[in-house]
Amino acid sequence: MLVHPQFDPVAIHLGPFGIHWYGLMYLAGFVTFLWLGRKRIATLSHPQLNAKLLDDLLFYGVLGVILGGRLGYVLFYKFSYYAAHPLEVFAVWQGGMSFHGGFLGVLVAMAWFAHKQNLRWLQITDFIAPLVPPGLAFGRLGNFINGELWGRPTDVPWAMVFPQVDDVPRHPSQLYEFALEGVLLFALLWLYARKPRPLGMVSGIFLIGYGSFRFLVEFTREPDNFLGLLSFGMSMGQWLSLPMVIAGIALVRYSKRHAA
Repeated sequence: MLVHPQFDPVAIHLGPFGIHWYGLMYLAGFVTFLWLGRKRIATLSHPQLNAKLLDDLLFYGVLGVILGGRLGYVLFYKFSYYAAHPLEVFAVWQGGMSFHGGFLGVLVAMAWFAHKQNLRWLQITDFIAPLVPPGLAFGRLGNFINGELWGRPTDVPWAMVFPQVDDVPRHPSQLYEFALEGVLLFALLWLYARKPRPLGMVSGIFLIGYGSFRFLVEFTREPDNFLGLLSFGMSMGQWLSLPMVIAGIALVRYSKRHAA
């Protein structure tokens, strides 16, 4: 049985201020996005995809992640609470972000950006899809370092005790998500997108891959205590991932039909 190392969530102490590991994980995700994006541009022949566009994409994407992630958490997870305490919607320092909300925020931001640049929306999403999983991987490492979003009780040999929760061995579900949603999904998308693909195909594979991996990992992740399990014994994360898989399948079929 393993025990969570109980990392200090502050990576660097600067007098009364501190730089948190989670903030560093966000920074690492953005830097990796730019680095991989430049590599991806070098393999493509589209004249409008260049380093300047990549920098602008990151700016719009960050806005989408932050605004969508916060609003998604408010709407999907704690709507009744924030309806009663509306000013706390802006208290982002207290935590509370939703991947699925951030994902929707990024989609809206990319649609706006594509319109401004006179590009097709799916051109943009196909381009950025392989660049996203490393950021997800860094985010899950941040969750693990903070000892949050722990897993359900288990007796597997690699079970881990999170002392800040209790003394029960649990799944290290943050590391499962790091491996599946981050490392494996990146490898699949990066290799798949190395060759020209029909418009929308890479985006569809991302939706299917992330939605499927997240759905599976949720079986090992402890549900939010203020929500618990919902209909059919599924978590909120699973209910939000199902539409991603369905939309991904529909997008793949659309892509195949229009490529024929």
